[in-house]
Amino acid sequence: MITDLRSDTFTKPSPAMLEAMFKANVGDDVFGEDPSVNQLEAITADMFGMEAALFCPSGTMTNQIGIKCHTQPGDEVICDKVSHVYIYEGGGIAFNSSCQVKALDGDRGRISADQVAEAINPDDVHKARTSLVSLENTANRGGGSCYEFNDFELIKEVCLKNRLSLHLDGARLWNALVAKGETPKQYGAIFDSISVCLSKGMGTPVGSLLLGKFDFIKKARRVRKVFGGGMRQAGYLAAACIYALENNIERLAEDHLHAHKIAESLAKKDFIGKIMPVETNIIIFEVTGSYTAKEFCERLKLDDILCLSISPTQVRMVTHLDVTTAMVAKLMGVIEAM
Repeated sequence: MITDLRSDTFTKPSPAMLEAMFKANVGDDVFGEDPSVNQLEAITADMFGMEAALFCPSGTMTNQIGIKCHTQPGDEVICDKVSHVYIYEGGGIAFNSSCQVKALDGDRGRISADQVAEAINPDDVHKARTSLVSLENTANRGGGSCYEFNDFELIKEVCLKNRLSLHLDGARLWNALVAKGETPKQYGAIFDSISVCLSKGMGTPVGSLLLGKFDFIKKARRVRKVFGGGMRQAGYLAAACIYALENNIERLAEDHLHAHKIAESLAKKDFIGKIMPVETNIIIFEVTGSYTAKEFCERLKLDDILCLSISPTQVRMVTHLDVTTAMVAKLMGVIEAM
């Protein structure tokens, strides 16, 4: 059996999730008549204490819709230089919103209130209008790092003072909530919009939601249509998401434990360099000496273990609900023998 650690997007629906999908009550979501989608949107908005939600095919779409709704062409978006919205969404900020980015050099994907304040452009016709700050929690390229909640509060103060909107790319926010013991409503009280993904460690085949105020989501629904994101009997997918929200959040702690165990095993080897601090389900580490990152991945593949080289010297592993304790034990044994 293959152990796939390339991403937590490789999860397969469980039999119970498939049963929920099979039994879903559906309609036409573009007409607003899919009861399962409507239920999912209401459940998620209520979880975060926000007014409304919009179901979309992907986290990239929810991020890009959110950015477009917050900005005007020619504006500038502040984010970290390794933010998913900046480096992994196909240049979408430029293409979809005609905005430019001010990418800040943060700490493992996390930026500070002081950095945000310093990055805001003055009211000058020569400068792009700063209109939006986008944060990512957990930070993918930061090794699944989590913000301290107080940092959000400080950044929010800067945004309010300067009339900036604040968006959260919460693709793996569920992991942060479990790791930090936080609640969704804390986030709903801080952010103007939140994107949450359910097709990663939460185990669904498809689906993300954008959360915000009623008027914001009304605008977002129109933008979703323009982007080609309107789906019809999407309730079959929404049913999987409802199942995940009811059953798969607390179990993320197991993925975090597996990631810590893998990191401990890696740390014992002399060909492993710097390992980013492991806070959630992502392990990013340097490979030195005996292997390149690509060679390390190829060696593990011989034992049916898949991982991802993200640079000539770095490898990423991501744990998820389809990576069992037995699989982790096998991986640790392979690493020990290398």
